[in-house]
Amino acid sequence: MLTFTAIVLPQPAEALVNIHTPIPIAFAVMSNRLDAAAKDAEGKLEAAYGELTDDSGHVIKGKAKQVQASAMNTAEDLKQGAKATAKKVSELSGKAADNIK
Repeated sequence: MLTFTAIVLPQPAEALVNIHTPIPIAFAVMSNRLDAAAKDAEGKLEAAYGELTDDSGHVIKGKAKQVQASAMNTAEDLKQGAKATAKKVSELSGKAADNIK
């Protein structure tokens, strides 16, 4: 029977916070952009294959994947724009609240 022993080494709390704070937001955006780029490349390859083999089905599927990739990028642009607008509104409302006092 195998037994395992876990050793936990203490780490400074500040190091843990600084490592993990900015990563999720940037990673999500980067992941969505990478997914769109991969979908676009897949569509280009499938469309090219369809053209080489004179198979209109593959050409259409490839073009559809390229359109889907474009839509994914547009959706990401819209999300980023909405986040920027929400941040600006929040900042302005905070300034307005300060002026009321």
